[in-house]
Amino acid sequence: MAYTLMAYLGKLQRARADLPQVIAGAVEEATVAAVDAVTEATPPKSGTGRGPYIGENTVTGALKAAWKTDSETKPGVTGSGSVVTLSTRLVNRVPYASYVNDGHRMDRHFVPGLYIDPETGILTMDPGNTDVGIVVGTKTPYVKGEFMVDKGKEPYRKTLGSLLGVKVREVLT
Repeated sequence: MAYTLMAYLGKLQRARADLPQVIAGAVEEATVAAVDAVTEATPPKSGTGRGPYIGENTVTGALKAAWKTDSETKPGVTGSGSVVTLSTRLVNRVPYASYVNDGHRMDRHFVPGLYIDPETGILTMDPGNTDVGIVVGTKTPYVKGEFMVDKGKEPYRKTLGSLLGVKVREVLT
């Protein structure tokens, strides 16, 4: 009986050494799953029927692409000993990302240089062209948010929970 207990204690000590790498791998995979979910929830989304005047920023997909380029999926490790902090970041550095995520008010106002391109039908901004402009905020006093970040939380939790269970069992067996 003592040999089995000592063998299991040795296995636990080896697992303790491997555990930070196992957890870091699971955190990274969970963050990638969150980035994928957030990217999927970010406009432009196909078949949304957002109306005839889609702006050039919605067509380019810059907001959608920025989740993958700006987010930090590889965990940074701080601390030592028994307390170690792993951190990843879900980031989008596009200046209007928070407005799309959270929603925003739309007061009625004139925007010089804003016009609908007659050839493409795309809402375009040319700050140098003061001959044109559009009054915005006439139909929609509030633009509802997409809440993309919230849509990434559940995939993160599910992925992390399932991976940690599997990987910790692998280390202990």
